Amino acid sequence: PLFDFLNDHCQRRNHSRNQIGVKGLQYFNVGKIVNTHGIRGEVRVISITDFPEKRFQKGAKLMLFKEGEEPIVLEVKSWRKHKNFDLLSFEGYESINDVERFKGGILKVSEDQLDSLGENEYYYHEIIGSTVFLPDGEAIGTVKEILSPGANDVWVVQGEKGKQYYIPYIEDVVKEIDVEEKRIIIEPLEGLLD
Repeated sequence: PLFDFLNDHCQRRNHSRNQIGVKGLQYFNVGKIVNTHGIRGEVRVISITDFPEKRFQKGAKLMLFKEGEEPIVLEVKSWRKHKNFDLLSFEGYESINDVERFKGGILKVSEDQLDSLGENEYYYHEIIGSTVFLPDGEAIGTVKEILSPGANDVWVVQGEKGKQYYIPYIEDVVKEIDVEEKRIIIEPLEGLLD
């Protein structure tokens, strides 16, 4: 289905905040290291990918970005779920002392690691920055953020004079998406733009 977006719906790829980096490639966030776990080199990661089983599988290559430091390549040694976190360890980093410095770092994958998507499936970076229009051609604003509060995503659209609109990503509202032109056409429900 065109606009079903979460859980048992069509695949959503939450790779956000792209960055041009190493070797001219573009990188996409898949997780943030928030702390260490135990003494054997594991880190706690808040995952921001819908496919942690692929991104964090043994042998996967991730780039660690920390402000003010050169990015480094990490190879996943192990991955497991623990409460609300993903626990990762990396080849060559065997103790808490080795990974302590990773705290606060962002784990990213390069654009060449992204999977091709099916018809009517989009990466967040393809939607964010798009201009939203009404069917008559009137511009509403630009998608600044995508929220995932429940059954469907909600696009935060920044309008003129700072007004924000919250556009549900559902078939009744979103009528057309052109990722090449960064153009989206919506048919707002009554009261949506008030």
